[in-house]
Amino acid sequence: MTDNQSRCDSQDDLFADGIEAWSARVRSNENTFVQTVEACLQRIRESEKLNAFEFLDEQKAIGCAAALDALLNNGTDLGPLMGLPIGVKDIMAVNGMPTTNGSNADTADLTGDQGRLVDQLQRAGVVVMGKTRTVEFALGATGVNESRGTPWNPVDRDVHRIPGGSSSGSAVATSAGLLGMALGSDTGGSIRIPACFTGIVGHKTSVGVWPTDGIFPLSPTLDSAGPLCRTVGDAALLHKMVTGESVGVRESVSGLRLGIVEDLFLEDLDDKVAEDFEQACLLLERHGAQRIKVDFPEVHERTPLFTAIVPAELISFLTPERFHAIRDGVDTVTAARAAVGLESTGHAFVSAQRRRQQLIGKAMNTFNDVDVWLSPTCPFLPMPLQDLASPPGHERSLLASRNTQPGNLLDMCALSLPMQRSGLPTGLQIAMPLHHDAKLLAIGAAVERVLSGE
Repeated sequence: MTDNQSRCDSQDDLFADGIEAWSARVRSNENTFVQTVEACLQRIRESEKLNAFEFLDEQKAIGCAAALDALLNNGTDLGPLMGLPIGVKDIMAVNGMPTTNGSNADTADLTGDQGRLVDQLQRAGVVVMGKTRTVEFALGATGVNESRGTPWNPVDRDVHRIPGGSSSGSAVATSAGLLGMALGSDTGGSIRIPACFTGIVGHKTSVGVWPTDGIFPLSPTLDSAGPLCRTVGDAALLHKMVTGESVGVRESVSGLRLGIVEDLFLEDLDDKVAEDFEQACLLLERHGAQRIKVDFPEVHERTPLFTAIVPAELISFLTPERFHAIRDGVDTVTAARAAVGLESTGHAFVSAQRRRQQLIGKAMNTFNDVDVWLSPTCPFLPMPLQDLASPPGHERSLLASRNTQPGNLLDMCALSLPMQRSGLPTGLQIAMPLHHDAKLLAIGAAVERVLSGE
């Protein structure tokens, strides 16, 4: 099966229409929180092949749901997230649950205790079902993890396709309707890439807007946490819960200035990706949006800048001694990428940070003429896992984060949403300057309505 709807292969997918629609059904007595959790557990059992979870606590989830049902029945309503079953990427600490950081090595001490983000969600009444699989140390864009397993992308139940990473399990579980939503993190595309490959919505939040304590520190410079969910409305709901900032409604895309950076972003695309992107742009133009070419060749600097910053910060937290001690047991691709940090110099790191600030200023100036940067999220379709064993497939897979890394390096917030609803999924990336998340989500919702034909 290669249709996007394969991820929703049963009428029991409670979250296909978004969190608020599910929440309304509970409050109209069509469902309860316990029934919701039990339905999710049944889907998880039926979808064991997807391998989305690192850890699942069934009894605790049912007990939490029962307590929340009692609260609601007694007149205490915590809001639309109350009773929502969620997954937490296994680089995030949750009280009473193990943290592996996707590794066979014990690095839970680097993650620390449960942080403010999970605290906030639990106060809002979510039910944490368990921990979702991740690429080791969150350093990888394909979703492959040789150490603890690679989830199966639910958009194709016959061929094991890469799910995208590093928030692989969170995307797979959400796409398959096993959960209402899941938490991810994004350092170079780790929310947007798996959202793209599994046909759902991913929100890379502005750095610093969502708290990151209690989350494994891959790169404090670039790390941000965010949701993987079914609709932009779901992402807006999470944004309001975490930040307190409401997302307004944009009625249409009319007058929206779409900035198209042809350098890098539109190069060497799969035919289907190029076709879907062009059709999405044409559709938005028919609804009153305007395409504007943006010249920004500096996006080609993304590889040297990312390589100079992220591995150095990872090694600084692992320490060279610990990395050498565990290296032989680490996923080979992750180990090779992390090892670059062993050779980093302070001069190279500071120079990269200085250059990054220069490029941020230049990138922000482009928004005098456009409202958003628009591009495909990923340049290729989710490839079969076995293709990565060939040199051409491996080289192609390295481009998974090519279109997403610039958003991190240039201090942007960004969304990925599906460009179409049939065939293997392709993603549309919308990016805006730092701290424009609410405006981004309002625009994203308007774009989503156009693309879905509403």
